[in-house]
Amino acid sequence: MKISNCPRCNNHQIVKSGIVNERQRYRCKKCNYYFTVNKVGKKIDDYYVIKALQLYMEGLSYREIERILGISHVSISNWVKEFRVKKPSHNDYHPTYKIYNHTELIEFLKSKENLSGAGMVITELGDKFMLIKWERFKN
Repeated sequence: MKISNCPRCNNHQIVKSGIVNERQRYRCKKCNYYFTVNKVGKKIDDYYVIKALQLYMEGLSYREIERILGISHVSISNWVKEFRVKKPSHNDYHPTYKIYNHTELIEFLKSKENLSGAGMVITELGDKFMLIKWERFKN
């Protein structure tokens, strides 16, 4: 990775200044700031970020989304804060979800009693499908 500017003052006058933990160290001539090459972290695909935020908007908790997508609930929480997503209030309804493969989903949708009495969303989840269904709280 080519370093062109100081990360602190953005000056282009930098020089090599040794090796630390097998990584090249640099020094800025203007501000005398020492730095190394930035680590390349794990980047989660935008598909999963969008999917996690959609599930959050549908009323699922961070832990439920973590179990479905396999992404840390802390990451999901950070995305919700970063994108300022507000969960709509679902006072009278609560979501339930099930994961189906293609044939199971077709069988579920064939039954009329499964389709009435609640709102539903079907979303693709890798090679499977997730069905989110809202049912009224029973008093």
